[in-house]
Amino acid sequence: MKLGDGVEQSIHCTAVLSGLSEGGVLSAAALAEYHGVSTSYLLKHLQALSGAGILETVPGPKGGYRLAKKREDISLLDIVLAVEGPAPAFRCAEIRQRGPNPLPQRYFTKPCQVTAAMLRAERAYRAELASTSIADILTELSADDDGGIAARGCAFMEIHERKVAR
Repeated sequence: MKLGDGVEQSIHCTAVLSGLSEGGVLSAAALAEYHGVSTSYLLKHLQALSGAGILETVPGPKGGYRLAKKREDISLLDIVLAVEGPAPAFRCAEIRQRGPNPLPQRYFTKPCQVTAAMLRAERAYRAELASTSIADILTELSADDDGGIAARGCAFMEIHERKVAR
């Protein structure tokens, strides 16, 4: 299974936005600069996160993005579903029923064993993502940080954070 680059970018942006001060926002351009990615590509994903209620969009020349809910209430699954959509990663096309000398329908009354295994894996994958919040990710990061990551983030916020009323 391969998730698009937008998932990684969206998770990182959500984590960065969780560090904003009260009333603060970051522009899409600032988030793209911080992560070294394309602003136009990132905008598509920020809009998807906004549409899913994960981010709030503040319009205007001093506007930008901020979290729409607490970081403890945003799971990695929320972000993946916002960016990639709700469809499962595996989609059975029932190829077992194709080809030469097809079998009668009575052989296909149960779901394909391949599909069943893939759906079990999908449920486990989604359960793990649902149980991991942005707050959890930041707690793990903080435990491993010698101060360099936090200093980089603080310096960036000092320059790029915009203050707007809530």
